[in-house]
Amino acid sequence: MGVQEEISACRICANRFAATVSRHEPRPVVWFRSKPRVLIAGQAPGLRVHQSGRPFTDRSGDRLRDWLGLDDTTFYDRSQIAIVPMAFCFPGYDAKGSDLPPPKICGETWHARVMDVLGDPPLTVLVGGYAHHWHLGNRAGVTETVRNWRDHAPRVFPLPHPSWRNTGWLKKNPWFTADLLPQLRAQVKDALR
Repeated sequence: MGVQEEISACRICANRFAATVSRHEPRPVVWFRSKPRVLIAGQAPGLRVHQSGRPFTDRSGDRLRDWLGLDDTTFYDRSQIAIVPMAFCFPGYDAKGSDLPPPKICGETWHARVMDVLGDPPLTVLVGGYAHHWHLGNRAGVTETVRNWRDHAPRVFPLPHPSWRNTGWLKKNPWFTADLLPQLRAQVKDALR
């Protein structure tokens, strides 16, 4: 059994998820093969992704594909692009209806093994603070990490989460759209050649 099948069968968070407001069963969303050209390292699936079984099938995904300059067909081509979140299952909602953070046990259990399968992709896109922390090892805030994107480019690009909740952040940080996104799109195009 390969790591993809092992993750798909994982139930280590079943009790944790049953205790959330959403009271859901684990449904790992596994979307990678070995040796991709681009790694998209995210946080955790949301409810829509949990229901669809396909990563970024929501408004965040629409925005992310726009940021990357990719159509749906290319974005979902597992031979080219790996989508590996810090937790493979939807973590559930808290009492206020907000997404819970990715359970650490998921990343601790699977992430190193997945990275071994992926090899060394030419381009890694880090989506959100949890991915920044694991892949870059820093504890800086999202804004500081993304603002210092040139420290990691051209092989790694830290991004904010593409959630609609970050629309205000995008307006306050116009350099993201003006400076980072054109460079990111160029690197995506180059990596997929």
